Amino acid sequence: MNRIVIIGAGFAGISCLTELKKYAAGEEITVINKSNLFVFLPVLPDVIGRSVNPEHLTYDLSKLKGGKNFRLINGEVKEVVVKDRQIITSCGIVGFDYLAVCSGSETNFYNNEEIRRRAFKLDDAFDARRIREALEGNNFSNFLISGGGYTGVEVATNIREYLKKKKRSGRVVIVERAPSLLGPLPDWMKNYVTMNLRDLDIECITNVSVQSMTDRSVTISNGARFDDAMLIWAAGVRTADFIQRLAYEKNPQGRIKVNEDLSFAPGCFAAGDAALFPSGGNYLRMAVQFAIAQGRVAAANITNSIKGRKLIVYKPLDLGYIIPMANNKACGNILGRNVSGYMPVIMHYLMCVYRSYGVKNKLGLLSDLTKGG
Repeated sequence: MNRIVIIGAGFAGISCLTELKKYAAGEEITVINKSNLFVFLPVLPDVIGRSVNPEHLTYDLSKLKGGKNFRLINGEVKEVVVKDRQIITSCGIVGFDYLAVCSGSETNFYNNEEIRRRAFKLDDAFDARRIREALEGNNFSNFLISGGGYTGVEVATNIREYLKKKKRSGRVVIVERAPSLLGPLPDWMKNYVTMNLRDLDIECITNVSVQSMTDRSVTISNGARFDDAMLIWAAGVRTADFIQRLAYEKNPQGRIKVNEDLSFAPGCFAAGDAALFPSGGNYLRMAVQFAIAQGRVAAANITNSIKGRKLIVYKPLDLGYIIPMANNKACGNILGRNVSGYMPVIMHYLMCVYRSYGVKNKLGLLSDLTKGG
């Protein structure tokens, strides 16, 4: 009996497990995940502004079924020793014959312990609830979001939406170290988002970064100081520490460069945010659709490896992307067509409901979005 281990139970990990249950049911399958919950990440910002219940974004992993030889370990992976086929976890050592690294990504604080200690982040449902509760405490007059990417824009608009519903004033500011928001996206999208942020009275300060933070104030690199300030850190993500220590080629975020079959070593595969997949002269961006598809391919190739079959090549299908903002405006590209306005918002949330786990969560999320939108 072969020992198959999946590290991570996010979109890629659950997708991988689902596929393995079909074609490798007779093998020993282990899932290792730090938390006992799956978290539906795409809707976390909506906990802030649309009053989405965080409980509708989590799924109890103990409900996962993987056959008689399946086990779930709730623990943190400390080290993966590929040559010894061992995984060192907070719960002990786990051996493997085949491995799928699907551990996603987490907020990157760039080794700034002061910011890590004091700032808010948005990695899971607990973080979203914590931000919401801090807003309800009404202790801040300035709201700074460090990072002008997708998450930063979504968080900023949801904070403004929250303040609007509560009839409260407040200065909402996005701080971005690059010359513009939204990095490599097309200019028309940047312009659309920038105009909408302006309409929402959300300031954007570019070419600056957060310099220091105390309990009640934030200072940025141009010398400006914000008192009574809440700082939400959305300035980038990285892979887990154990991946950072793996001796394989990675990008600055720590994503493992994989081959066309998603392997990075014999019998070892990576999927989702943990995988750096070459595509079109660049690398595939982090996205739920790719994580789900890569999880399936990793599972198929583990099965093929066991059965001595040829490994299949992962061929990404890009359905597009949408940047939803809390005032029901969005922009993006769907199936090669540029879209903007209200309809992309509906498309985004319908896809979120479809991809969430559990009937109760689907119905709860749909109800929350209908009431909060």
